[in-house]
Amino acid sequence: MVETSIDDIVEHAITSSENRHQLWVRLVSDLNCVLLCEVGVWKGQFAEMLLGQIPAIEAYTLIDPWRNLPDWNKPANRSNIEFEQIREEALYRVRPHMDKVIEIRDTTKNAQQHIPDGSLDFTYIDGDHTLRGITMDLFSMLPKIRKNGFIGGDDFTKTIWQHSNEFSPSEVFPYAIYFCEARGLPIYTLPFNQFLIVNDPSGFRVIDHGGYADLTPAQIYTQPKLQSLRKKLKKMLKS
Repeated sequence: MVETSIDDIVEHAITSSENRHQLWVRLVSDLNCVLLCEVGVWKGQFAEMLLGQIPAIEAYTLIDPWRNLPDWNKPANRSNIEFEQIREEALYRVRPHMDKVIEIRDTTKNAQQHIPDGSLDFTYIDGDHTLRGITMDLFSMLPKIRKNGFIGGDDFTKTIWQHSNEFSPSEVFPYAIYFCEARGLPIYTLPFNQFLIVNDPSGFRVIDHGGYADLTPAQIYTQPKLQSLRKKLKKMLKS
């Protein structure tokens, strides 16, 4: 029997998916991940979706402080009262699967102390997308992933200006690629602003299914308004 490679699994998941939820159901299923963790649960839609569609999941750890964080300058940083309601909604969504759910209500840096090293097949990161946040999440969670296990993530946006400039930039991309290069790990860029890291220290490589390779530093780091002004200026100079 010929074993299907990770490359083939990823390619099949991409070609048969119309959105990120379909993509991750196929990837988690076909990569035989049964011990899962999610960092940044918010209202629980992603956990509800995976638990509802993949019966093989044995355990699903939810990591989220569900409280206002004074050093997190992002639109999702709500009041403590709002976060209580958000947490209640998340737990309601996963209620049919509570026999599989483990809740750790804390930041990733603190929560990781309660998870044994090498115990997880897959972690999905959708928490603090600032440079500080993605650094904390990747460094905290990688040791918790078994050899040849996986880290996936959301908001792998092609510009760091995901929100208006009153908020901190989102730097999941390109930081996750630099992290993999430093650790010697493969990383897949995926459609729908997603990424997949394999905990395989055989060597760094980028398998670019998301179309990131041709991005210039100006496209990644320059604010959209400035990019627009530069384009207008170039047109004026050419005319």
